[in-house]
Amino acid sequence: MTATPVSDLSFEQAMKELESVVDKLERGDVELDASIALYERGAALKKRCEDELKRAEEKVAAITLDGSGNPTGTTPVEGK
Repeated sequence: MTATPVSDLSFEQAMKELESVVDKLERGDVELDASIALYERGAALKKRCEDELKRAEEKVAAITLDGSGNPTGTTPVEGK
């Protein structure tokens, strides 16, 4: 079975798989070559999660507020 490309995973999927990778590596019962592959996959999953969190933070930061502090809409963050 081929693993789903990391770029196609949602944040939740990537985080769940990353937790699984960490668990396998911490157990220490994986062969060296498999450990290296798991580590590489884990690094890619970590980056995916960080990128998705950053994107979400930028969206939240772009919410505009009216004079009373109530959200009125969002400002596009594309191009930043």
